Amino acid sequence: MPVFVWEAQTRKGEIKKGEVEAANDAALRGILRRQGFKSIKIKTKPKDLSEYLPFLKPGVKEKDVVIFARIFATMINAGLPLIQCLDLLAQQEQNKTFAQIIRSIKEDIEGGATLFDSLKKYPKVFDDLFVNLVAAGESGGILDVILQRLSSYMEKAMKLKSKVKGAMTYPASVLVISVGVVALLLLKVIPVFQKMFEGMGGELPAPTQFLVNLSAAAQSYWYYAAGGLVAAYIAFNRFRSTEKGALIIDQLILKSPVFGPLLKKVAVSKFTRTMATMMSSGVPILEGLAIVSKTSGNKIIENALMKVRKGISEGKTIAEPLLETGIFPPMVVQMIAVGEATGALDTMLAKIADFYDDEVDAAVDAMTALLEPIMMVFLGGVVGGMIIAMYLPIFKMASVVGG
Repeated sequence: MPVFVWEAQTRKGEIKKGEVEAANDAALRGILRRQGFKSIKIKTKPKDLSEYLPFLKPGVKEKDVVIFARIFATMINAGLPLIQCLDLLAQQEQNKTFAQIIRSIKEDIEGGATLFDSLKKYPKVFDDLFVNLVAAGESGGILDVILQRLSSYMEKAMKLKSKVKGAMTYPASVLVISVGVVALLLLKVIPVFQKMFEGMGGELPAPTQFLVNLSAAAQSYWYYAAGGLVAAYIAFNRFRSTEKGALIIDQLILKSPVFGPLLKKVAVSKFTRTMATMMSSGVPILEGLAIVSKTSGNKIIENALMKVRKGISEGKTIAEPLLETGIFPPMVVQMIAVGEATGALDTMLAKIADFYDDEVDAAVDAMTALLEPIMMVFLGGVVGGMIIAMYLPIFKMASVVGG
């Protein structure tokens, strides 16, 4: 439906303005008159440029969905009808792309669809976990409770993700700075020294000659190097998109000495937190494992969880196949076994998730403390080594003059 901008006068003579979605101009005028407005002026809201150029549309961020779920839960808990909740959420949403999605969901529900069916149309915004939990909430009549749990879960997941990103940002930024400094020295600084060395005459020391040759090659063939990097990036992505490539790369990541242990702890935290949320919301364990495996982000972990699912379907307990994967620590498996035996598996999973959130914090701090001196030594060694190599001929000339 089109969006209209309106201006009208109240019975007391006050001027009110607003914008609202309506079937047409006449329908909106009727609504406003019934509300007591007069001197009504209505015009169609002009379309944004992004509506004609889809790539300009803002994306829907995870934070937008978290806020949506939390406010939606509060509205439903307050007793507002579903249609009215979605209408209010669409009006107050600042992200125009997300606002349009919410309006479309409202229209689907007005047409007789369930909230679950409406959300399922937007997999890039609402993932399998969100959609399936909403389905459980709808069928159980506890949609507000489910949405509240979802928002809490997503907030904790975002916090965990930001910690890991923060841990990766430091070494990545130092590496980029190192490449930039080396490129600047090779392309701009060393040629200046090279001209000075040519005026001095004589044979250059081996490190200096190597840098001069490297600088000449960089100036002549830099576009080949840039093209090679782009080609390598494309080839890596294509290899990563294949089943075999994803398995090889994800296996290497999990076995890496610095990042591997951290990512395993993140995987345990994410698995236990997600399963706890789904089980407490009434999602069957087999269905929950299928969803968790797809959202793990690592092919090795995904395959391991699918094996766990298969083992449970064959009559095993959840603890037995989990231990066989080799990814989950024995302590985690034992705690899950206790939770399973006592009938409080969702509570136990939540406790494990809280524990491993703290473990991730400690691992990130330890990794940062380890990487800081290594990266500084690396950057200092590369740049310092290049500078020393460039000054060697000057030191050599000074010693000859001094002698």
